[in-house]
Amino acid sequence: MAATHTSTVLVFFGMIATGKSTLAAAWARQHGCPYYNSDRVRKELAGLVPESRQAAAVDQGIYSPDSSRRTYDRLLSLAEHDLSATAGTCVVLDGSYQSRSERQRLQERLAPRARVLFVYCLCPEDVMRERMVQRQQDPQAVSDGRWEIYLQQKARFELPVELGPDQLLNINTNQPLDTLLALLAEWMVTVVGGAWPDAGNSAAGS
Repeated sequence: MAATHTSTVLVFFGMIATGKSTLAAAWARQHGCPYYNSDRVRKELAGLVPESRQAAAVDQGIYSPDSSRRTYDRLLSLAEHDLSATAGTCVVLDGSYQSRSERQRLQERLAPRARVLFVYCLCPEDVMRERMVQRQQDPQAVSDGRWEIYLQQKARFELPVELGPDQLLNINTNQPLDTLLALLAEWMVTVVGGAWPDAGNSAAGS
């Protein structure tokens, strides 16, 4: 049964500019978890520097359906590799995971090896818009998310109604990072207890 697993996969998902990458990366650093971000993986697969700007329209260029399929396949294989290599590890995945079928695919593939948990990140649209503006001015930003892309994503995003409270945390990221980490830690203790790896118990990665 999943509850007996000592390994955990924590999936941070949601629409662009909802703060999922900031929270996911911070959690991974705090707890020594390998961390894989869909934007970085997507650009690496395309032979691009992660910080390079890509102005492609929705479903075009590196954001085409074929490229997205390769990206999420790669995220899955990276998680499977880490789970196979180290018992009792934690893995953090960071991507939109906007379809129920994609989330279900993760569970079907990873559940035999780990407890799979989801953190749905959301925040007010005005905060999202401001974050997108800030990213456009940041040369180190990896995400290419823009307002027009968000509107397309919003139209097709499938809410995680298939996930129960023992699998899913909905979290408003319009709060200080320390507060978000504390809320996440409290939820993890509730759903997993002491069976999940803490800092120093698994190898860090990026």
